[in-house]
Amino acid sequence: MSTGNGESEAPQAPLELGDTLTIQTHDGATLPFEVVGVLEDRDGGTSYAVLLHEPENPDDCQFIVTDLAGTLLDDQDLAEEILDDFFVFAETAEEDRNGSAQ
Repeated sequence: MSTGNGESEAPQAPLELGDTLTIQTHDGATLPFEVVGVLEDRDGGTSYAVLLHEPENPDDCQFIVTDLAGTLLDDQDLAEEILDDFFVFAETAEEDRNGSAQ
C-alpha cells in the first residue's frame, strides 16, 4: 500500500511492515518512506509505525514516526522515545540472530 504525504483523510488500512508512505518535504521534494517497524505504546495501547527513507548515500537515511493511519506525530519527544525503543529492539533482535548462528 502506498499513501501520500502522511495526511490521508480516510486511510484504506493501517500501515503494515513493508508499506510505503510518500512524504512531501517543505522544499517540495517527495520522499518514499518504508515501514520498518510497528511498535505499541505499553501505557496507552496505541500503535505507531517507524518508517525509513534510504537514499543512495546510506549516511543520509532518515527515520520518521507516524500513527498507523500514516499521520506524522506532532509530539517530537514521543517520536524520539518511539525511535529509541525501535533501535533498542532492532539491536536486540540483531544480537539474538548473531548469537543463535554461532
